[in-house]
Amino acid sequence: MSLAIARPLSRLSARILRLTERPRRVLKTELASLHPRLQLVDLAVRLLPPLAFPYLRTGLYRLGGISIGARSLLAGPLQLIGPGNIGRRLKVGTGCWLNAPLFADLTGEITIGDGVTVGHHVILVTAIHEKGTSSQRAGPTRSAPIVIGDGAWIGAAATVLPGVIIGPGAIVGAGSVVTRNIPADTLAVGNPARIVRRLEEDTALLGSRPDAEEPRRALEAQTEFRPIAVSSHDSQEIPGLHR
Repeated sequence: MSLAIARPLSRLSARILRLTERPRRVLKTELASLHPRLQLVDLAVRLLPPLAFPYLRTGLYRLGGISIGARSLLAGPLQLIGPGNIGRRLKVGTGCWLNAPLFADLTGEITIGDGVTVGHHVILVTAIHEKGTSSQRAGPTRSAPIVIGDGAWIGAAATVLPGVIIGPGAIVGAGSVVTRNIPADTLAVGNPARIVRRLEEDTALLGSRPDAEEPRRALEAQTEFRPIAVSSHDSQEIPGLHR
């Protein structure tokens, strides 16, 4: 190719690159949260009735790239969002039960330990905005990981916010909003979630000895949440721990 032709073509190519720079940048932003592999899995999973086919559903999510340990089961579809390869940011241990729907913001990593139970309508959020100026209070976004320790139980409709570590054996009551770390073997309820009791003694009572049945019944009666009548026109139920 002669120099007389090469130079105009070079200028034309540079001009095309400049003209298409913004559309290419917009397209990249539009496609950043597109996860074809997981979306195909999601289409298949949504054909399955809730609670039915948990082994098949769990296997499909493994094919989608989610790390799920042995004997862990999913009761329904997962709603997963986040930029980039979000499949690598969710790790589920062995022997877990995850009810559905479960919303997981995977801007940051979420690690679920072994033997964890998660109730339905639970929300796990790893993205948070820095505080901005009065013209736009939601400033730049950053992420912080969530860790749920072995044996923990997250009650239905609970929300876990960025950077929270829930200790092994802890229980988060239904509807609670967890804004800070929960120590191991404690019960936390409320918005924001607060520690209301420790659970080590409960664990000791729930042994496998034949004479442990009576203490077990006593403990269940003691820890069961029941509606409390506030007035003849109103009543309030303490947040339960249902899955």
